[in-house]
Amino acid sequence: MVQRRFRWITIDPKVCHGKPVFKETRVLVSDVLEMLASGMSIEEVLEEYPQLTREMVLEAIALAAELLRRERRVLPLPA
Repeated sequence: MVQRRFRWITIDPKVCHGKPVFKETRVLVSDVLEMLASGMSIEEVLEEYPQLTREMVLEAIALAAELLRRERRVLPLPA
């Protein structure tokens, strides 16, 4: 599998305790993913964080997909 390079997401131990953030921001990728998971649209996320672009939000989704592909354990299904 070809590993994807991420243009807009960075991890720096000096920024937000080393959690993934969007470059040149302190916006956590996990916060954006949680907003999307709660039902917010990309447009609503962009209203909340005008410093982000649609491309950046889509890259966050791609990062989540990449991490899930790498996960070797089977996720438990809800009861």
